[in-house]
Amino acid sequence: MYVKNLILVLLAGTVSIAGYAQRGQGGPQTPQTAKGTAAIDITGTWVSVITEDWKYRMVTPRKGDYDGVPGSVEALRIANAWDPAKDEAAGEQCKAYGAPGLMRGPTRLHITWQDDNTLKIESDYGTQTRLLRFTGPSGAGEAGRAGGASGAKTWQGVTTAQWTMAAGGGRGRGGGARHGSIKSVTTQLRPGYLRKNGVPYSDRAVVTEYWDLHVETNGDQYLVDTNVVDDPVYLQTPWITSLHFKKESDGSKWDPSSCDARF
Repeated sequence: MYVKNLILVLLAGTVSIAGYAQRGQGGPQTPQTAKGTAAIDITGTWVSVITEDWKYRMVTPRKGDYDGVPGSVEALRIANAWDPAKDEAAGEQCKAYGAPGLMRGPTRLHITWQDDNTLKIESDYGTQTRLLRFTGPSGAGEAGRAGGASGAKTWQGVTTAQWTMAAGGGRGRGGGARHGSIKSVTTQLRPGYLRKNGVPYSDRAVVTEYWDLHVETNGDQYLVDTNVVDDPVYLQTPWITSLHFKKESDGSKWDPSSCDARF
């Protein structure tokens, strides 16, 4: 009888501890979303700040001008044969507006949350839309999962993203505020142009981007997209560029335009 009562006491104690632990955790937790755990806020309207490579980004470069792009021999051959009239006839005026080349254009971006785990980036340059899908159980999984995506290849491909928190537990200058950046990876791309004058990328290209927000002492905000294009077909080494955008107070200068093979 003593042993039986002791077992009952121990069982009751175990149940009480489990119940206490559950109460201490506050019961079932609501899954976190990418929007709810945002390290930075990049929503709003942004305009590209083109302080370098002006002749490659503001106008269509001359045929055969592929300086700065680490293209393969085959890529240079294709660039030398570029013919915008053929692109127009084939209905491929958007070949320079795919994700690997879009951000280098003279564009404005309108960034919003499409849902709690998807950032929508609209470009008035070619009227394109990119979706950054945060993956994983809390909306912040590994961006590299984009590499396993399947389905139709498109100009903007499939992009997955994750928050990358700053060192020190994600605390920034704002007295405990979260601070960090976004890493995104884009695959499933339709072949297009890295540069408007026919410098190509293949459907095996992968675009890795690091999105950082910088705030000046006067309040001006800058979004920096460190853009890395890997292409085993047309690039000898990754092509790395840093693209800058300044936040505008509103969208009054938004000016959508269709894709153009010549400009």
